[in-house]
Amino acid sequence: MHKDADIKIEQLSKIEGHADLDIKIRGGEVADVKLRIDENKRFFTQAIRGMSYMQVPQIVSRICGTCSIAHLSCCIEAVENIVGFKPSEQTQLLRNLAMYGLMIRDHAMHLYLFSLPDVFGKDSILDFDESLHKYVHHAFAVKGAGNNLSKLIMGRSVHATLGQVGGFLKVPEREGIKKSVEELKSVRESVIELIEVFANWPEKFERKTNFVGIVSKDYNFLEGRIKSTDGLDIPEEKYWEHLDRVVIPYSQAEGFEFEGNEYLVGALARINLNKNNLHKDTRKDAAKFLRMFPSENIFHNNLAQAIEILHSIDHAIELLETHKFKEEKKPVIKPKTNEGVGVIEAPRGTLYYMLSLNADGTVRFGNLVIPTAQNQIKMQSDIKYFLPQLLDKPEEEIKSELEKLIRAYDPCMSCASHFLKVNWI
Repeated sequence: MHKDADIKIEQLSKIEGHADLDIKIRGGEVADVKLRIDENKRFFTQAIRGMSYMQVPQIVSRICGTCSIAHLSCCIEAVENIVGFKPSEQTQLLRNLAMYGLMIRDHAMHLYLFSLPDVFGKDSILDFDESLHKYVHHAFAVKGAGNNLSKLIMGRSVHATLGQVGGFLKVPEREGIKKSVEELKSVRESVIELIEVFANWPEKFERKTNFVGIVSKDYNFLEGRIKSTDGLDIPEEKYWEHLDRVVIPYSQAEGFEFEGNEYLVGALARINLNKNNLHKDTRKDAAKFLRMFPSENIFHNNLAQAIEILHSIDHAIELLETHKFKEEKKPVIKPKTNEGVGVIEAPRGTLYYMLSLNADGTVRFGNLVIPTAQNQIKMQSDIKYFLPQLLDKPEEEIKSELEKLIRAYDPCMSCASHFLKVNWI
């Protein structure tokens, strides 16, 4: 690698969706890096035009099975802001619980099934020997607890049915709540062990980064203010004003800059910005690991996700044990000509929806900003700066190390490549 070489990785492994990586090395120097998201586009921003505001949340949840509850929730928030509807305290609490279920199941899938093999030097979780078999059991138990919490609150863990504009079709029953609390408590120690595993992983790559995300007093994923480590503090609805859309001609997904520069959203950003607002039980049991933040080591995104699983478990238990849920009267929602914004924290970072409605409640226009699209430019830059320290290694080892770096972002290529604008000439 000290002369000229071309490195190509087709279909990066153990990520959500499809992407390729092309690298040119000339004279022992990194000449070019292209991270190509090549997931097929599915035209969601066009598909929702003309659709009723009541249908759209369910339609956009199909953007991604993995984080469908995030798309559903963000779209509902945008619609409710358009019509000026304020959800009840119980509805907001249930929506927080739905997001906790999503975070548990989504982070668990990434950490146990995609990233843990990297920690133990294995190609796959299927290669775990007897000394590591417990993590396979932990994976299904923790992910199962998240799935079942989602089912309890939203009816299904994927493409949920109970969450609607204005509220919920059904509230959780007492027996289901009791069962979910017991299940969440039963996996808590496994999650603490997972946190320790990733805290002890020596993998490291640091770069000066502007971290961006929602900060809230109880570390919920639905409401707060957008803050950055560069000092910006803005309301959620102003987010788009600070973003610059960047066309990446070789990628199926556009990229974004924040205030004209690359940035990072996701669990690492959230922990860096908001760790003091984690649940008190999480802060207590993860105290020694939280001292590792703020961090600019992208591999600590895995550690941050593991801590978020613990927080989601702890806050979900508290909410389920301290609240009684009652059926609420279905509100009357009256559409109007207006536009509104929804901004939440999806598993992979800040998710932005802007919708515009006609007077009859049909969608005139939609703009969706996906977390992985926002991280795309930073991810590609990290690859370029990470490469020089690998060039004395064999090509297969270089590929393996680069895939570890990309996986640390937990990218979702399926979400990122959701639209296409066609200019007819």
